Amino acid sequence: MSTGTAVTIKDLKLALPAGGDRPYAVDGVSFDLVAGKILCIVGESGSGKSMCAHALMGLLPDNVIAEAGEIVFDGQNLLTLDDEAWLALRGRRIAMVFQEPMTALNPLMRIGDQIAEMFEAHNLLTPKVRKQKAVGLLREVGLPNPEQTIRAYPHQLSGGQRQRAMIAMALALEPAVLVADEPTTALDVTTQAQILKLIRDLQRRRNMAVMFITHDFGVVADIADRVVVLQHGKVVEQGAAEDVLTRPQHPYTRALLAAVPTMQPPQRAPLLNRRKAVEVVGLEKTYVSGGGWFRPARSVQAAKEVSFDIFQGETLGLVGESGSGKSSVARLVMRLIEPDQGTVRLGDTDLTRISGKALREQRRRIQMVFQDPFASLNPRRKVGHIITDGPIAHGVDPVAARARAHDLLGLVGLNIGAMERFPHEFSGGQRQRIGIARALALDPEILVADEAVSALDVSVQAQVLSLLEGLKARLGLSMLFITHDLRVAAQICDRIAVMQRGEIVELRPAAALFSAPEHPYTRELLAAVPGQIASSKAA
Repeated sequence: MSTGTAVTIKDLKLALPAGGDRPYAVDGVSFDLVAGKILCIVGESGSGKSMCAHALMGLLPDNVIAEAGEIVFDGQNLLTLDDEAWLALRGRRIAMVFQEPMTALNPLMRIGDQIAEMFEAHNLLTPKVRKQKAVGLLREVGLPNPEQTIRAYPHQLSGGQRQRAMIAMALALEPAVLVADEPTTALDVTTQAQILKLIRDLQRRRNMAVMFITHDFGVVADIADRVVVLQHGKVVEQGAAEDVLTRPQHPYTRALLAAVPTMQPPQRAPLLNRRKAVEVVGLEKTYVSGGGWFRPARSVQAAKEVSFDIFQGETLGLVGESGSGKSSVARLVMRLIEPDQGTVRLGDTDLTRISGKALREQRRRIQMVFQDPFASLNPRRKVGHIITDGPIAHGVDPVAARARAHDLLGLVGLNIGAMERFPHEFSGGQRQRIGIARALALDPEILVADEAVSALDVSVQAQVLSLLEGLKARLGLSMLFITHDLRVAAQICDRIAVMQRGEIVELRPAAALFSAPEHPYTRELLAAVPGQIASSKAA
């Protein structure tokens, strides 16, 4: 099987518009993509990873200019191609799998039609053969019942199934080069492990060169043959994956590896004689959808007899795969959705028995930090208003609310100048800090953090986790921390509840759960965490 160089990127310089934080998105970057091998590109947000991918795909933004260098594929410099040449090449010889399949797939088209469109765009095959090819591709990427799945719309598939469909589209024309831009970031550990294995198996079977962009060194350890580390648009280190992971040479690479949370929970003092901040008993929630003249309604039980306590000053983790019911339980605890049965008590107050003004008053005591810090902040409101809107709505004097917002910005590590800026002017980590400040503005007793660090780089993630730990200790907060990342859960949670199909199957102190998991599902989740072999070698 051939292992020759498929793509050579040499001295690439991509110029940013004037007024940016640096002149070049990518500055003098050089590396090769080799047939039959996977190259992982790692670095923090803004390091230039995705810009390299977009340059290789001919998808650079209009205001980013390839000022120097070359990208050589099949003997031609791709930077010199016109639009017509790119249309002939893109998808057929070089293809891409995007980070978020729900936004990359057309929500109004069936999956089979979207795969068939790949052939149609290049005037290949008849409609009947295109359909046959779509079924075969869905079977190759491991989707169940491909004859039925081709008729499904994207919203009818799970996150992992949508990502498999995206991979099927990318592979439709048997490209020589595959670009995968953070394709597993939003997936739970078991689905992530399946997708990584799928990409590796397909890459070997088809002898493709793969550029895999990620900020997760666990993923790098599982899938990479070679690694390129980018910082501020420059290559600071590259080499064989084992060398970079176990013998990093550059301080930046060592700092990124040091920021990766381990599977070893830190020692925590036992929570003795603490009062219950939250008491959840027998929560039940079933979603019913569809149904009509000729088909039965579909029901999914998101919560089944869910019970747990959160003590004052404690962080209780809620972990499990997508669809296990974690986020539904969070919303039930917040009373954002109504339970079918069960109770949620905040101290002496039963949240499930109150409504109207009484419920609004109690919601001051329990606030939420959302997964996506950009989508959860109003893009048309300045940060100062975002933080003060809640307190003012609850009757706090506007002057006092702004003074409190100043204090909160300092508490989360931002200066007061942030008050007059809009959310898009901040990085992802800074936006998450703003989200935390907003949640704290009403002086809550409990924070509910729903995948609050899953979209962040490892170094920014470490900073936000440290911030949450410090705030919890300083303000006496309790937390319900929802995550699919077991490494993160190990570092921040006192106890962990494992959810499967709406039920809590195990609930134990973090150290006990990680050292001796009792339930088979917990053991399966822990075994699926990427990069454990490499981590143990590095240690």
